[in-house]
Amino acid sequence: MLRWALLPNHFHLLLKTGDVPVATVMRRLLSGYVNRFNRRHNRSGHLFQNRYKSILCQENVYLKELVRYIHLNPLRAGVVKTLEELDGYRYCGHGLLMGKFQNDWQETKSVLTLFANRDSTARVRYRTFVEAGVSAARRPDLVGGGLVRSTGGWQAVQGLRKDATLKKSDERILGDSQFVEEVLARAEEALHRKYELATRGVGIDELMHGVSELTGVPSEAMTGAGKKRDAAGARGLLCFWAVSELGISLTELAGRLGIAVSTVSGAVQRGEQYAKREKLRFEAILNVKK
Repeated sequence: MLRWALLPNHFHLLLKTGDVPVATVMRRLLSGYVNRFNRRHNRSGHLFQNRYKSILCQENVYLKELVRYIHLNPLRAGVVKTLEELDGYRYCGHGLLMGKFQNDWQETKSVLTLFANRDSTARVRYRTFVEAGVSAARRPDLVGGGLVRSTGGWQAVQGLRKDATLKKSDERILGDSQFVEEVLARAEEALHRKYELATRGVGIDELMHGVSELTGVPSEAMTGAGKKRDAAGARGLLCFWAVSELGISLTELAGRLGIAVSTVSGAVQRGEQYAKREKLRFEAILNVKK
């Protein structure tokens, strides 16, 4: 996690993407928090009103601005009154960058090196950068429409209109036009892949058969609440590929396998580790014949 800020009725996270999809990270985070909150307060049911909103950011263009935008949220929302109070506010990543606190799960080097190689110098420059944002106007291009963000603000958009220039944009992406086009192309490729699998008849049953052939674990052993180690590994692989490759939801998968949604979530994590450890690729099951 690069940056974060907690406010009374919402929160902001700036995450660097990796092998695990953001949707998986957020599902684990939110479901884990809700379960713990409900147990602590003896309640049940939903906690968050709406689904989270995510925007993909082009790192080298917008990262510093997003860090500042997120960290100034508690100040702009009136949770803290001054920048000095923000320095000591525990529910925001700003204080960690300033060296006021430490969290085992929070690294600071990736952001500090944007300002200087030495931490002491970087902190001074970072705070000057944040302070300049306090009096600066709000950045609608960071929260507004995709075209506004992709071109650098409303003035740039107006200039494009005068020149009759077309730019690629998308509400879910924060970056220049080329970046937006590349992201959309990759998303379209992934979508075509799922359609191709569907037309080839690769569904949960075919996936289960393929995993059975690869691992030597009978298909029926992957369903139910059995905890045999070999079966757990195969079921994890099944769950991981069902979610990541076939796009099957945790709820649907839980119903199909006769296990709890939380069990499926844990199986997806184990399956991902299993696939990496054994160097197994999803394409291998496509060569398995019934």
